[in-house]
Amino acid sequence: MKRTHLPLNGLRVLDAAARHLSFTRAADELAVTPAAVGQQIRALEDLLGVVLFRRTSKGLELTDEAISGLDSIREGFLRFEEGVQAMQAGQSSHVYTIACPRDFFSAWLSPRLAAFRAGNPQMRFALVGGDADVDFTEANLDLAVRWAEGPGDLEGVALGAPLMVTVTAPDAPADGPWIGWPGDPAPGGALTGGSDVGFSVGDAGTAISAARAGLGRAHVPYQLAQPAIETGRIIALGDPVPSRRGYWLVAPPPQWRQKKVKALVVALAE
Repeated sequence: MKRTHLPLNGLRVLDAAARHLSFTRAADELAVTPAAVGQQIRALEDLLGVVLFRRTSKGLELTDEAISGLDSIREGFLRFEEGVQAMQAGQSSHVYTIACPRDFFSAWLSPRLAAFRAGNPQMRFALVGGDADVDFTEANLDLAVRWAEGPGDLEGVALGAPLMVTVTAPDAPADGPWIGWPGDPAPGGALTGGSDVGFSVGDAGTAISAARAGLGRAHVPYQLAQPAIETGRIIALGDPVPSRRGYWLVAPPPQWRQKKVKALVVALAE
């Protein structure tokens, strides 16, 4: 018999009925009706081609055929339970594996993970690169932070409002050359067509560092620039403006439902 065709529901009913030697008590355990138990047993008997129970003056009795297979069936259900427990073990793990852009980790995520760990000192974190194409299964990820327009096919929550701001050094001219980065490679947009990009870097964090060094002005996520703006290391050229993209905390549904992941999502979303 193929494994995919194993009558698992019928075998589960057989186990309960065999332990109680009563369809009624088996029904109570399984939260079904006695009639449903009887139907499952009859269907299993038809499938196997054997009689499993006999009614006698003393009550319900197992046949020799049923007795011969019960130990193996019960051992099989025990192994199923062990397998389920093994798969669920990750939910109680104290290690989070998170994919995150390194500039976002430095400016925004790291202090919040530190605050979370202060209340959960047993927790450990492993950070991997935040490439949008990183595969959750291959990288064994719990969560990922992505610069995107939304969660896509994943479960997700926005990490703050999607805002952009133009920044430069305090002593730099407000019309200095633009600093481009992959999220905004031609920040001059319609005004300059991007022709005034004098410096190109690999990420928004490096763009902020370049602006702080006086290399020009950069149009970057407000979340990354806010700490440097508040300390006066850079200045904002105007107010933050809405952006289609923002930072999203995402995961596939199985990871998203894990207890440990839910706890961290709540902490970061606050």
